[in-house]
Amino acid sequence: MAAVTSSFSFSTLTQSSQRKLTFSSTRVLTSDSDGVRFPLSLSSHYVGIRTSNSISRMVVRCSSSVSDPPTVSETKLKFLKAYKRPIPSIYNSVLQELIVQQHLMRYKTSYRYDPVFALGFVTVYDQLMEGYPSDEDRDAIFQAYINALKEDPEQYRVDAQKLEEWARAQKSTSLIEFSSREGEVEGILKDIAERAGGKGDFSYSRFFAVGLFRLLELANAMEPTILEKLCAALNINKRSVDRDLDVYRNLLSKLVQAKELLKEYIDREKKKREERTEPQKANEAITK
Repeated sequence: MAAVTSSFSFSTLTQSSQRKLTFSSTRVLTSDSDGVRFPLSLSSHYVGIRTSNSISRMVVRCSSSVSDPPTVSETKLKFLKAYKRPIPSIYNSVLQELIVQQHLMRYKTSYRYDPVFALGFVTVYDQLMEGYPSDEDRDAIFQAYINALKEDPEQYRVDAQKLEEWARAQKSTSLIEFSSREGEVEGILKDIAERAGGKGDFSYSRFFAVGLFRLLELANAMEPTILEKLCAALNINKRSVDRDLDVYRNLLSKLVQAKELLKEYIDREKKKREERTEPQKANEAITK
């Protein structure tokens, strides 16, 4: 049996207090492919800002003023009931941790859904599930995950696609000058800027930071100064964004390494099985 273990921790400040995010991974190899385990763990506390209420026509409000919100275990159970097939541990361990953290965000009183957050989550999910054995299962897991949080998976996909299409048509200057322009996505960004600036509920999260990064990536505006200007225009703490993007990049790196190790192990085991069956096939041929 071989084992590979890695871990890192990351501390960052949100707009109102400090949070710490940790990531760890462990891989244990046994004599068969079912024994491969690569649990990846992420944990974080998200801090939001509670101010006066402000409702925009451009953004769907999904606040969490639920009198009796479900427990974390109930949300996880709902996910498991909706998708009953086994999920390889390299994916499942991260999914389970993500759904716990997103549950805590979802049922905060200051929570408010926004499309940039949706774009960030969709980006993380698609990166995590890249290479999953079945496209159909990957989509079914996404549906079960979002439905378990009592949100609309179709809305996540539609809003993410809308922002991606908008970003592809932007340049560095137009991306950061959204406040002086008219349009549906521009209205969404203006609403976020108002709420983050103290005119409504805003709950910053790692997914929001990834959503911003995806906008810059699609607009081919990767200069550090552009991110700084975009954060300023949105009234977002750039230091928090920078640190969360470092966590995101580290997560992707760990996932790539894990998937490569898993592929190598599966290929090696497959080769061993083929080598074991070759003498048997030869003996059967001689007998016939």
